Amino acid sequence: MSYGHGDSQWDPWKPSSQQPEWKAGDDTPDWAALAEASEARNKRRRLLLILGGTLGTIAVGAAVAVAVVSANSGNGNSDKQAGTLPTADIPGASTATAPSFAPTSAPPPLDPLDFISSAAKDKAPISADTLFPGAQLTMGSNVYKKGPTASTADCASAAQGTLSTVLEKNGCTRVIRATYSKDGIAVTVGVALFDTTAQATKAKQEADKQSIITSLSGEGVPAFCRTTICRSTTNSYARYAYFTIGGFTDNKNVTEKDKQVFTAGDDLAEFAFRQIHRRGEVQASAAANQ
Repeated sequence: MSYGHGDSQWDPWKPSSQQPEWKAGDDTPDWAALAEASEARNKRRRLLLILGGTLGTIAVGAAVAVAVVSANSGNGNSDKQAGTLPTADIPGASTATAPSFAPTSAPPPLDPLDFISSAAKDKAPISADTLFPGAQLTMGSNVYKKGPTASTADCASAAQGTLSTVLEKNGCTRVIRATYSKDGIAVTVGVALFDTTAQATKAKQEADKQSIITSLSGEGVPAFCRTTICRSTTNSYARYAYFTIGGFTDNKNVTEKDKQVFTAGDDLAEFAFRQIHRRGEVQASAAANQ
């Protein structure tokens, strides 16, 4: 449906076009024509928005390009690449120094041997209970029952054969003994105290095959190794000398084939050494924590 006269139609985007007038007798507008006109207006509006956005993007890109050119011009160095940062402008980049610390070192650990090498420094309490604690002793797979214990300042009374003279000659101050038993075998271990390591070492060196600690019986352990052949050991550590005497509780003689007697004697000698060394460890630890 056309509006006006001739070929001219109303176009809202053309200033010269004229809006059609409603005819008096026309009660209903032409909705199809109105829809076509509205769609034409929307298409022109979208086209203008697209053109405007494109021109804006081109303008921003041009502005950025101008800014980059301006930043790289007038610096007196045409060969310098864009994006290179002047390191001289970074404070402390080449002048910062790493903090220095004075060299430190932990003090060396205290030597347990120092505390058990002389009576002047070996001040921890000592008795049969501290050297031989508990009711039994486990060494590997062997379990020994503890029997009687004894402590005396009369060193000669705790020794047999030539050991009495050796202990007295070298200044023995005390002998502490304990007896352990297992499966018909009994071993007495004795620890002799001296004032210095030199005295204990000399006592060990002067002991011979007749230097024997006296076996200790009682508390279910019958007298043993008094008149029969038994196996004995002698050793020293720090200011201590330690001895063992082992045999059968039925008083039969020990032979080289009786390996269980040798094992029991070695176990008790090892235990005595460990207990002496532990005295040094305990005193060293206490001194380090003061």
